[in-house]
Amino acid sequence: MNKTSAPLALATLLALSGCANFAPVYSRPEAAIPRIMEGAHSDAATLEWASFFGNLRLRDAVHLALQNNRDLRIAALNVELSRASFKSTDASRLPTVGATAGVTNTQLGTTHSLQLALSSYEIDLFGRVKNLSESAQQALFASDETRRSTQISLVAEVALAWLNWAADLERQRLAQETLDSRIQTFDLIRRQYNLGATTGLALAQAASTRDSAQVDLSGYPAAIAQDRNALELLLGAALPEALAPQAEDAAAASPVSALVEVPSGVPSAVLLNRPDVLSAEHNLIAANANIGAARAALFPTISLTGSSGFSSSALSDLFAAGNGVWSLAPTISVPVFDAGAGQANVRSAEVSRDIALAKYEKTLQTAFSEVANALAIRSTLAERLQAQKALLASTSRELELAQIKWRLGSTTLLDVLDAQRALYAAQQSLIALQLTEQSNRINLYKTLGGGWKNTPSASL
Repeated sequence: MNKTSAPLALATLLALSGCANFAPVYSRPEAAIPRIMEGAHSDAATLEWASFFGNLRLRDAVHLALQNNRDLRIAALNVELSRASFKSTDASRLPTVGATAGVTNTQLGTTHSLQLALSSYEIDLFGRVKNLSESAQQALFASDETRRSTQISLVAEVALAWLNWAADLERQRLAQETLDSRIQTFDLIRRQYNLGATTGLALAQAASTRDSAQVDLSGYPAAIAQDRNALELLLGAALPEALAPQAEDAAAASPVSALVEVPSGVPSAVLLNRPDVLSAEHNLIAANANIGAARAALFPTISLTGSSGFSSSALSDLFAAGNGVWSLAPTISVPVFDAGAGQANVRSAEVSRDIALAKYEKTLQTAFSEVANALAIRSTLAERLQAQKALLASTSRELELAQIKWRLGSTTLLDVLDAQRALYAAQQSLIALQLTEQSNRINLYKTLGGGWKNTPSASL
């Protein structure tokens, strides 16, 4: 081989690298879900989460969580780990060249040398290295979508925990007002009993309802403390008092989040942009590429080692004409007999691809189910709230009439106490329903994979 043929041969092999690709041609699977989602909200993907929350205290609490939450930090570090793994794998597609210089003393004299050495480099004729690189890159994309999914879930969980705390504060306020009212009723009955104007049974009934309200109220301090602990775990830091919720934040009349209604009939394709669905698809593409790598491993592998440089007996003449030296040594490895291990690796890669496909389809079906459930709840919320408010108004009127009739002596105290209990139950149910309404806004926005665009990840 002459001086020009070796570089030409090397260039030819490098040009042929990756010309063949045994990976199956990838096409996005047909979504195994209905094509239309009645009543969905297409604006979810464009509305940033900071715009979604109108309550400034809640918005600042979410910012605090994004800065300190450990699960989100782990997800971000996993992206960095995947990025490093991809760069390491992708680097094997290019030759590695090292430089060495030396002086050799022998009986024949001194020799000076300078060489650039090509370490063992695989000529990727069948796309094995290329597909391994593609698989690593898709794993990187999948990990970044997992990070984005973690972020979406975190924002929603912080909002829900904050709202649950607000609802318990409102329940505590209501329980305190109820206890105060029942204490007043008991004091009134006791004075009447002392004057002989009522029975011991009436006094016992009034004491029972008072004590029941006291028991109910006594449970809220612990519940509220647990609400704070749950929220601060999500935040990864202590919550400043200025960001704590207030009792009125639980009211549907002043929702902390916005949900813009749009015409029904949104395509289910909007779910394809959910980060968990995208992550599952990237894993599917990675598994597809692994099939190509496993198939390519069944074919001969060509590796190159070589060097090029200068050698001279005098250092001053090292770079003079005629002192150039080079070597190029190709090595061919041909699978002869491996007891079926190669074919088993191909089958393993194919099964892994089928598993990834099933996971992708299940993730998409789960996404559709979550949205469908959130929409089903939302479709009845307005009617339920209206009915509950009507019930609250009627029970309030019932208590008012019962108290009037009792003062006139035309009914018993038991009727008043029953009306008080009915009113308290209706008030508690309204708080729970208002929490459901606000939580549904957040859940629907989360399940549609929307917004969250103002905290982008680093460039991949």
